[in-house]
This record gives sequence, structure tokens and C-alpha cells, in this order.
Amino acid sequence: MKKNFLVLFFCIFLIAGFSAGLMAEENESRTSHSLVLQTSSLPEAKLGYTFGYKLPFMQGDSPLTEGNNINFALTAEVSPISLSGLASAVWTPIAFLEFSVGGRIGTGWSLDLFGSTLYGLGKTQAGIGSALEVINIGGVQGKVYLGGAFQFDLAAIFPGDWNHIIFRTYHEINYAGFSGASGNESWIFENDDGENVNGFKYYANALIGYQMPIFLNMVALLAEAELNLYDIPGKNDWGGNLIQWHFSLILNFAVHKQVDIALLTQFRTRRNYAQPDWKDLYHRTLTANSTHLEFYRVAAVVSYRF
Repeated sequence: MKKNFLVLFFCIFLIAGFSAGLMAEENESRTSHSLVLQTSSLPEAKLGYTFGYKLPFMQGDSPLTEGNNINFALTAEVSPISLSGLASAVWTPIAFLEFSVGGRIGTGWSLDLFGSTLYGLGKTQAGIGSALEVINIGGVQGKVYLGGAFQFDLAAIFPGDWNHIIFRTYHEINYAGFSGASGNESWIFENDDGENVNGFKYYANALIGYQMPIFLNMVALLAEAELNLYDIPGKNDWGGNLIQWHFSLILNFAVHKQVDIALLTQFRTRRNYAQPDWKDLYHRTLTANSTHLEFYRVAAVVSYRF
């Protein structure tokens, strides 16, 4: 299983990389480059570089098909506790639809910071207050996904710079796993809650916003949902059957024609555990009030296109 898991990830990156390289030689004007810096009020930061290529595909003469294309992207990301590579392809067969496929593969390590430890990659251990089993470059974490999006812009019907009321909803099936975890072992990646198990998940989001031809060029609300699709023993006891929600207020600023800064204020739902100090997923049980909504973080995303 682990061998097939790794082969699948590497195939995605080899195919995407080979295709992007050939197409870049064919027409440099269709390529793009961007740097993205992510940081937040939590002890986290990430820097990514993306090479993109847009390939016109099945274009027509109508407003709905004249912009049809396939966007290929290769991304490298680094944080103080992880290193990852990503590959994706997004096909736009008609103006309001997108279909996407892609994957990521990465690894991580631990970092001691101000008396606490940040875990890039590791397995959780049973026991009250016990430490995580840390895997230092001892395995890889990866994900493959298949998704689709529906999007709408009011300005497509009523043209005008001030008529851009936008709506977008995206739905995805993905498989995520850690090569160092077997069976139903739970694991942690990039210092998350350690509630990951190798298996399939469903992810969806919905965004509604307003775009403006000024410095503050977009205000939007984003709702995200994630549901575990795998079936493992005790899944309902620790809340593995519950949808996890994230809610964000997004303000995007057009600092320059090549630079955007997005500010996000985020909230999320969390599970209420009777034993909050238990590190092992399978020794946690929910309280009567299974979830609560809490403030998550304030985040900033700086994008530079060149």
C-alpha cells in the first residue's frame, strides 16, 4: 500500500513537470511565476514559489467558451518545519465551471520554539500528556485530489466595474496519508491537531464577495467544510464523523499590479473532548456538547507575480 501510495504521488509530479517544461519552451508568453508568503497570529509561516502555464483548450466563439483553457502549476513550499512540492491541473471547459486534479508530497521535522515544540510530521502516542513520536525526515506525507467548482460573476450579465458580485463553490474528494503510519494510526502534519488518519476525505467551500476597482479590491466571506469518509473503529467516539468548519472574512488589497495582500480573520469549530490532554486519537471521547465555535487566527497572504 505504501509503495503504491508513493508511486502515485511521484507520477503526478513527473507528468506535470514534463508537461509544463515542454509547454514553457513552446510559448513563454503563457507562463507565469509567483511568490506567496503566508503568515498568521499563530507560530507559523510559509513561503511558496509557483510556476504556471496556461494552455488554450477547446476554445469557442461565444463568451462562455472563448476563454477555455487548462492551467498547469508546479509549486515548492517551505516552512520552518516542513518542505513540500505540489502539482495541479485546472480545466475550464466553460466560463462558470472548473475541474481540477493534483497532489502534494512533503516531509517535516520538529522545532523547539520558546519552550514549546512545533511538529512538522509525526505519529501520535497513547497516554495522558505524552509526547508525540517525532519523525525527522523519516517519512513523507502526501495528498491527491479530484475536484470541481462552479463560479458566477454578476458583471458577466450586467457589465460594469462596480457590478462584480462573485460567487464560487468548490467540491473535492481527496486521499491523504503518511508513509510512516500504518493501519489506523493517527498522525500530525505542520503542527495541526494530530487528528489525521490515512484515508479519503470530502472537502468543500463556498465564497461570496464583492470586487471593486479600488485599493481594497475585494471583500468576501468564505465557508469551508471537511468530512472524513474513511471508516475506522471508534470513529464516532472521537468525532471523526463530524463536519469540521472554518469561516473567514477576507479583505484583499491591490498594492501594485503585481502585488496583492489578503487579510483573513478566521473562526473554526473544534471538538469538545472529555480527555483534552490525551494525545492518541483513539483514547479521546466527546462530551455531550460535541463541538464549539472559536476564534482561530488572523492571517496574511502576500502574493507577488512576476
